[in-house]
Amino acid sequence: MKTLTKTDFHFPKQMSVYHGKVRDVYDINDELLVMVATDRISAFDVILPKGIPYKGQVLNQIAAKFLDATADVVPNWKVATPDPMVTVGLKAEGFKVETIIRGYLTGSAWREYAAGCREICGVKLPDGMKENQKFPEPIITPTTKADEGHDENISREEIIARGIVSEEDYKVMEDYTRKLFEIGTQMAADKGLILVDTKYEFGKREGKVILIDEIHTPDSSRYFYADTYEKLFLEGKPQRQLSKEFVRQWLIEHGFMGKAGQVVPDMSDEFIQSVSDRYIELYEHITGEKFVKAPEENLDDRIAKNVLDCLTTLSLV
Repeated sequence: MKTLTKTDFHFPKQMSVYHGKVRDVYDINDELLVMVATDRISAFDVILPKGIPYKGQVLNQIAAKFLDATADVVPNWKVATPDPMVTVGLKAEGFKVETIIRGYLTGSAWREYAAGCREICGVKLPDGMKENQKFPEPIITPTTKADEGHDENISREEIIARGIVSEEDYKVMEDYTRKLFEIGTQMAADKGLILVDTKYEFGKREGKVILIDEIHTPDSSRYFYADTYEKLFLEGKPQRQLSKEFVRQWLIEHGFMGKAGQVVPDMSDEFIQSVSDRYIELYEHITGEKFVKAPEENLDDRIAKNVLDCLTTLSLV
């Protein structure tokens, strides 16, 4: 199984490269970003030791589809997708926070709630809620955007008070977050899915707030199957879901939550294949299209050629 877990490209007019948890971002002439969605996978803010076949392609193609579908409502960074694993877009000054919007009480929010917490990121939660219960209205629970280590929950008030984001810009981010979630929710419903929660990242370019990075992918979002949601919820059973949460649950069951001293459990070939299959399953459900696997051989050469052709077309070579 071929995977792309590390890149070291040297594109024309390249100024720098940033290696994130999953994406490698190349700055071209301080104008454009070449974002390569690798096959790396992270959980609990830790990059796991093995890559997942086709994961980068799945993430990149889902994100591109949703960026195109929402561009008339929320301006975004995307310019082109020259390769199944690459998006080229406008460079923006990223804000140091992410907006997480939750339609249901699940995942880390549920774990905190079950432990007795009744306030998340300044948002008060009522007593008596159950796991996977729908909120009356979606709630926004921002986190800091850490360059290294763990992101941390933070309230709207603290973001503004500390000057991390101006009140004016944060209001735009909140508005865009709710609009994107509404569109994503409808697009998921059309395919028999529930968009449970997701996160967005924003930046500023030429004085305007724009959406950057991925959107509505299984790395940034959680989906439930709509047809079995109500029955499973009433029975108090786990939801059938398409997201990265099953990887987190597997790690938890094997004694790993990213804490000091914990060791990542061995990831067997069978487990890696099951993760790959899950990512492809989500792609096909959320897009309604058959996933076409791009050639695995010579990934680096293919990407380098496709990006070079794109930059030439954009007159940056």
